[in-house]
Amino acid sequence: MKKQYLNRSWVTRPRPGIDRVSSAWLIRRFIDPNAKFVFSDDPKRHPDAIPFDMFQAGGFGHRGEDCTFENLRKEFAIRDPKVATLAEIIHDADLADEKFGQGEGLGLDRVLIGWAQQGISDEELLRRGMELIDGLYHSSM
Repeated sequence: MKKQYLNRSWVTRPRPGIDRVSSAWLIRRFIDPNAKFVFSDDPKRHPDAIPFDMFQAGGFGHRGEDCTFENLRKEFAIRDPKVATLAEIIHDADLADEKFGQGEGLGLDRVLIGWAQQGISDEELLRRGMELIDGLYHSSM
């Protein structure tokens, strides 16, 4: 782990979808176990927070053909084979390009969209979504 990323606040856009939820799970599980997550359209309101999946805000996000989850995995050299499979699943769901032929993420994304449409808070959406990702991680992928 890189010490400058421990015990930090991380900021992302409101109404987290599959890439932001999965990235938050990855951050909490492998990068910063004490991470706190903030939702804002303007990362400048949270200058000490590390941005992720924020357009034009620096930090961690989409780069090239990779989604945020994939870039975090690479940046922090996470070599867990289950995380590698998750990266493919998240990529296919977030970018909808079927690059890896992993359809599981589309169902998870639809569940997240449904919860968001029910009006639950961003914090609850993130909590539930992270439980889904954790369940997928522990399944026999």
